[in-house]
Amino acid sequence: MLHDMMEFLAHCGITALSLWLASLVFHGVSFASRKSLLVSALLLGIANAVIKPVIIVLTIPLTLVTFGFFLLVINALMLLLVSTLVPGFRISGFWTAFFASILVTLLSLFAGAFLFDPNGYPADTALHQGVMI
Repeated sequence: MLHDMMEFLAHCGITALSLWLASLVFHGVSFASRKSLLVSALLLGIANAVIKPVIIVLTIPLTLVTFGFFLLVINALMLLLVSTLVPGFRISGFWTAFFASILVTLLSLFAGAFLFDPNGYPADTALHQGVMI
């Protein structure tokens, strides 16, 4: 259980870093403070773990018709949802959220690939357990 919590917090840290970089790239994404950035990353992690799977299941036909591209819209909607819930986190519109979500997803994917091995363990834990990376 502690390992799962540490992994979730590591992913939130990666998401916070990705959101911060997205705010530097896109002028329509802004944070009023570090607190709003951290709360946004935490809430985005919770939304992606709880709400996003339900939306994906409900939109399977639309996702199949669009060959999976509707998942990009779902990612943008998750960012917009978090921006409406967190004071101090602002996204100027849908298209900004759309492209920012692509950037956040790619940055999180690459950062997560370096920090976690394919089995889901942190990279340093896998090395101590003798697992080849």
